[in-house]
Amino acid sequence: MTTHDTRPAGVTGVRTGPRTAARPGRRGPLARARGGLPTLVFLAPMLLVFGVFSWLPIGRAVLMSFQRTNLVADPAWVGFANFQQVFADPQLWTAVQNTGYFALLALLFGYPVPLVAAILMSEVRRMRGLFSALAYLPVVVPPVVAVLLWKLFYDAGDDGVFNTVLGWIGIGPVAWLQDADVVMPALVLEATWAAAGGTVIIYLAALTGVDPSLYEAAEIDGAGVWHKLWHITLPQLRGILLITFILQIIGTAQVFLEPFLFTDGGPANRTLTLLLLIYRYAFTNSLGGDYGAAAALSLLLALVLTAFSALYFRLTRSWSGT
Repeated sequence: MTTHDTRPAGVTGVRTGPRTAARPGRRGPLARARGGLPTLVFLAPMLLVFGVFSWLPIGRAVLMSFQRTNLVADPAWVGFANFQQVFADPQLWTAVQNTGYFALLALLFGYPVPLVAAILMSEVRRMRGLFSALAYLPVVVPPVVAVLLWKLFYDAGDDGVFNTVLGWIGIGPVAWLQDADVVMPALVLEATWAAAGGTVIIYLAALTGVDPSLYEAAEIDGAGVWHKLWHITLPQLRGILLITFILQIIGTAQVFLEPFLFTDGGPANRTLTLLLLIYRYAFTNSLGGDYGAAAALSLLLALVLTAFSALYFRLTRSWSGT
């Protein structure tokens, strides 16, 4: 019996059964490791530097908080004695009150100023870039230079800059840095001037992302300026406002430069803050201070700020839209 090939001429080895789609092969562990190796090599120097200069000091500080050391003599393990010493120090509660007072004044006066300035500058049609540059200019000034400059402004004599201006309207000289009731608002004023520029730029960038059609629809409905601000601008900026609020709290809780350079904690410890107290623990004499107590207070401050940030994010999650 003779069989005949029914396949078309020139076609050989063609399968007549149903074809199945070829499934892509899975990458094995070795292939995945080879693909991630260049990335790991690229990131290794950065991770090494970050670990050495960030996480290593943090770990060292945690260890020092349980030791009695001045970095001169051999450290001795004391457990929680440093924390007990910190809590027993009456200056701790003075520093907590002063830091809280500074943070409250900064929130009441310093926090709204960048937002108001950004909204006003966003409404300016001409020379907006010039106003933005002027607002950011204080940030460019080195912090120490800014404090020394404002020290001249706060001169308690009649020839002080601020007292001269007040004299034009018949107000007597003010002892800005010597009066216990005036010194903290004076420090907040300088700190707001020095740091507000960066936040203004952030708000200006966020305002450019607000849909103009929302304002047009509100104007058609007869909404005024305050209604547009409250119902359009602020809700659109709520994510940015949340972040800047957290940064404001963290920054004010770590205020050090202004109390240190302006008053060194005076008068009568009215400007003694937590970081200035940590500085006093660590550098009380030329042979080295009590670094264990300084590390213990630093760790407590870090834990409080971490707990506050986590709680605030949780409570405002629905409001922030995250």
